[in-house]
Amino acid sequence: MTAAAEVPTDAPLPAFLALGDSYTIGEGVAPEGRWPVQLAAALRAEGFAIGEPRIIATTGWTTDELDAGIDAAHAQAPVAGDHALVSLLAGVNNQYRGRPLDEFRSQFAALLRRAAGFAGGDPRRVLVLAIPDWGVTPFAFAQQRDAALVAAQIDGFNALCREEAARAGARWIDIAPVSRERGGEVEMLADDGLHPSAAMYALWAALALPAAREVLR
Repeated sequence: MTAAAEVPTDAPLPAFLALGDSYTIGEGVAPEGRWPVQLAAALRAEGFAIGEPRIIATTGWTTDELDAGIDAAHAQAPVAGDHALVSLLAGVNNQYRGRPLDEFRSQFAALLRRAAGFAGGDPRRVLVLAIPDWGVTPFAFAQQRDAALVAAQIDGFNALCREEAARAGARWIDIAPVSRERGGEVEMLADDGLHPSAAMYALWAALALPAAREVLR
């Protein structure tokens, strides 16, 4: 493995922008437990130069709300268009609210275009993460949600995400299987019984790490 070249100590590290919702902001975990922060730390441990991620994400955001949130963040502190790495994880709140897939497709494709723009126009620098299956969590059971129905809907949204990522030329990171397999375990959950713990986010970061290496080489 060839690591990125060293940069002068006084030079700014290449930037990482993480776009999403509660799964990106890390609802219920400490900042260092968020998966983008863990990914950046893992990259630096391997000798890659990458800064701490700038995170534009809020719990509950749908794709259109994320788009508006990016605009609001840009108004406060301009979002540069030369990030070395950009991640996108969005759509669970569209599914949760029963929003239609056709609407989601157009909004998600638009977010992918924005993400590529933030990556210097290079979609290969964009990591698209699958939506995790929250139907296996204690929160879902407590609400008497139909786990099979949630799984089927999440699969439908993820199929669309994967198609749009491939169409755009972005990199697909499928964290859905591990979320489904282990997302109901106590140690993989935050205190609310819905959102992932830092331990689950570590698994996501590990799955994203090979693609991130390729981006930064």
